[in-house]
Order: sequence, then C-alpha cells, then structure tokens
Amino acid sequence: MPDTHAQKIIDAVLVDDVLKYGDYDCVTYQAAPGMQQFRSLGSGRDRATKKVVEVPCVELSFFLGSYEAKTVQVLRNIYSSHPYEEPVIFIEPSMRTLHIRGMDEGNPNRLWNNEAEDWVPKEHW
Repeated sequence: MPDTHAQKIIDAVLVDDVLKYGDYDCVTYQAAPGMQQFRSLGSGRDRATKKVVEVPCVELSFFLGSYEAKTVQVLRNIYSSHPYEEPVIFIEPSMRTLHIRGMDEGNPNRLWNNEAEDWVPKEHW
C-alpha cells in the first residue's frame, strides 16, 4: 500500500480487532518502504496506461488469530479504507509461540535482564 496510507489501514483494522499478541495489543509490522510498480490494462476503473507507474509502498503485517468471521470483517475494513481498486492481501495460516509468564524471568537474553538498548521505549523501564 502507499506508505502514506499505512496508519489509515491499521486504524481500520483496529475497529474490529485489537491486534493482540501475547501481553501486547496494536501489534503490527511495516516493512521498509519499497517501490511498487504496475501498468493499468484499462479493464478496471482506471484508463489504460502505456508506461509503468511506480508508487512508494510499505508492506504491513499483523496477526489475527483463527476467527474466520473476524477475519472476514477485517478484510472488509481493509477494502473499504484502502486507496487501491485491488489491494494485495496475503492471508497465511500460522502458529505463534505462547509466552508463559514467569518461565523466562532469569533468561539472560531477555531485555529486562540487560541494560536498556536505544530501541527499548523508556516507558518499559
């Protein structure tokens, strides 16, 4: 999607799913901006174009869980808020790890057992 519309899509998804992942919500991932290109064939809403159009875009990822009805509603929200006639959406079944509270308290690799790095929000300390 155009990078200028990413937050609008996230807000539309959050209407029907809080994007909870473990002890966090509003969990999304945006890949670094890249360049999407396409050429209109004229069979859709846009007129045919001779040249390929390039648009700076980002890829947005998030985890929904396995609720089919909620997934359908989230897809509707994406379609209604996305600027493209045909947004590219990939849905992949996946499994996720489940954090078991208290199991990793002594793990030396966890951020809470180390000096705060620059990327850790100050609110977490």
